[in-house]
Amino acid sequence: MTTYTGNVSPGAPPDVRELTGLTISKLSVGPMDNNAYLLRCASTGDQVLIDAANEAPRLLELIGDAGLSAVVTTHRHMDHWVALEEVVATTGARSLVHAADADGLPIPSESLADGDRIRVGERELEVIHIVGHTPGSVALLYRDETDGTHLFTGDSLFPGGVGNTDRDPVRFGSLIDDVEQKIFDRLPDETWFYPGHGKDSTLGAERPSIPEWRSRGW
Repeated sequence: MTTYTGNVSPGAPPDVRELTGLTISKLSVGPMDNNAYLLRCASTGDQVLIDAANEAPRLLELIGDAGLSAVVTTHRHMDHWVALEEVVATTGARSLVHAADADGLPIPSESLADGDRIRVGERELEVIHIVGHTPGSVALLYRDETDGTHLFTGDSLFPGGVGNTDRDPVRFGSLIDDVEQKIFDRLPDETWFYPGHGKDSTLGAERPSIPEWRSRGW
């Protein structure tokens, strides 16, 4: 079996992680090297897409004939939803986004709130509201006794730091506080996280750098 690395690039095949209860397919789409994640329940085949970022034909090929129950948009920035309208129109999937970012999307979408649960067949994702990169950014938590802890962070957390806040101290303070309190203070070091761009990491690898992130202010 091929070992999952999370290293993908635009135009390249997806990297696929086979967990016991969930399959995670990570695909990079251009032109901004956005990550899109297709989650499939191992028991039912139900599928959910995180960020229909761009290149709708490639996303639809990844989805295949199994259909799609929902698209979750992690935040309102356009590079994370360019393909949303086409994917939803083609598949009939529900469009989900946090209420505070709903006005930024091109189609009417169902509103999410902190603590909501999103079903992926027999599995579920917990919505974690993270304020700072945008008012309605969310991270999505998958936790299972067998599969461990997996977190899809959008643009709120990357290897090496939190997301962009345009050097606004209020936005940065909100983001770093939410990331530390809602993610690092709550989840174990072995938590693997999957960001909206670039490579994955674990909370354990990033945790020692939090004081540095705070002191530099970005």
